[in-house]
Amino acid sequence: MMLQSHELIPMTDAERRVWEQVIPVEHYLRRLPTAVDFERFRPLLESSYAGDFGRPPLDVVVMLKLEVLERHYNLSDRGVMDSSALNIACRWFLGLSLTSPLPHNTSMTYFRTRVGASTMQKVFDELVAQARSLGLVKDRLRLKDATHIIANIAVPSTLRLLAEVRQQLLEALQPFAAERVAQEREHAEALHRDTQDLKEEEQLVQRVTHLRAIVAWADVVPEQEAFAQHSSKAQEQLHSALTLAHKVLADRDGSGDKTVSAHDPDARTGKHGHFYTGYLFDMLVDADSAIITAVNVLPANGDEGADAALLLAQEQEAHGNKVDAVSIDGAGYRGDVLRELTDPAGLNVEVFVPPPERIPLPVFDASQFTLSDDGTTLTCPAGQTTTQWQPNRHDTGRRFRFAKKQCADCPLRSQCLPKPDAKSRQVMKNDYEAEYAAAQAKARTAEHAKVRHEHPRVERKFAELVCRHDLRHARYRRRPRVLYQGLVTSMVVNMKRLVRLLCSATATAVGIVRAELEGIQ
Repeated sequence: MMLQSHELIPMTDAERRVWEQVIPVEHYLRRLPTAVDFERFRPLLESSYAGDFGRPPLDVVVMLKLEVLERHYNLSDRGVMDSSALNIACRWFLGLSLTSPLPHNTSMTYFRTRVGASTMQKVFDELVAQARSLGLVKDRLRLKDATHIIANIAVPSTLRLLAEVRQQLLEALQPFAAERVAQEREHAEALHRDTQDLKEEEQLVQRVTHLRAIVAWADVVPEQEAFAQHSSKAQEQLHSALTLAHKVLADRDGSGDKTVSAHDPDARTGKHGHFYTGYLFDMLVDADSAIITAVNVLPANGDEGADAALLLAQEQEAHGNKVDAVSIDGAGYRGDVLRELTDPAGLNVEVFVPPPERIPLPVFDASQFTLSDDGTTLTCPAGQTTTQWQPNRHDTGRRFRFAKKQCADCPLRSQCLPKPDAKSRQVMKNDYEAEYAAAQAKARTAEHAKVRHEHPRVERKFAELVCRHDLRHARYRRRPRVLYQGLVTSMVVNMKRLVRLLCSATATAVGIVRAELEGIQ
């Protein structure tokens, strides 16, 4: 059943004819509907609604177009409504009559909540599918990279964080034990008064102790009979607040993945050129058409290298295609990443990644030491063997050590020990030695140089996302909502690219596509 339009009045034929005379043919909003079939998004968006249950919703395609306008022109929810009320090009793009009221700006928030990142992911994939059906997206090469997004929060001090987590937990407990919550709030206020002259470390100990006591009490609340009598929303809020409180307390015990905000508990502190708090926006770009084919959002300390396999699998599952090769920056130069990407039984893609520049030592390297089949015995070029080893820090290899007496009178000593006064040799044999050797060998080929020459195209795409559409700053909080922002922004950039490839006042769409793609190749 088609969802019915609510309140919005479609544009009349007379209005369309008049406005088409006023709005220039080359205007972006005139060209966009000819390059993108928005109606193909309707079934995906309608799947997030309850059909004929409840109040008829606003037209989902109009709401999506409002999202596109908002991200394209960097507007707020209120700003996009104001612009659409006065700008006839926006009215024409939305397909609304001059007499039609516009939705209230809060409708955008309800639309995002209803649709969510999962449905918007399908809409994004459908847009890429349209580009594929036009022959724009090829499977020759993907360019993969990531940039940072700054979280939409004020990073609190540790004391403030504990206070905010405690407050959230007490608010979640309010429906279940109002009297006990009032007592705990009085205790918190007294604690604040009595410790404000103490050192910060001592204040921290007092607040952690209080939070632990509240958490110990809250843990047994879901086991009480009265818990099931409350709404599912109240139960969910308590479970969420408890999970956050447990995580913050675990951080105090030395967890490396520390929560930095009670308001955006998914945000993390990471380094991308400099330290920041927020997320990583990761994406794949088709090297031939410069269309973004897959995106993901990770915490700031997320594994950017390992995400390459997830992005490729995500794209190939959505479109049933097979990508031939991928170009990654230094984050992809990791043995486990290289193995997963090149596995013949898995993704089986050709990987182009620049190895780190290392000054070779004027001695025997690890490749000249022979490892036994069971990986427990190492033989040096002089024929000496050792079984003394220990795993390396990341448990991706073994560090072997030869005894002093084995190296003392060795005829190859000068060719093996890096320093004349060294007494013995240590050799690292990595589990991914074959993958590293293959990547290093490929880096010396002309094909690698050609692919790396294409890689800056993904950097230019990031520049467009960040400088023209403000992807650097998160509009929302929590990872799913930041992913939603990244998906919509990527769709807007892809739409601009499709318009450029397909629309021209002097040539047919097919002619432009072929000419531009031949120039790229």
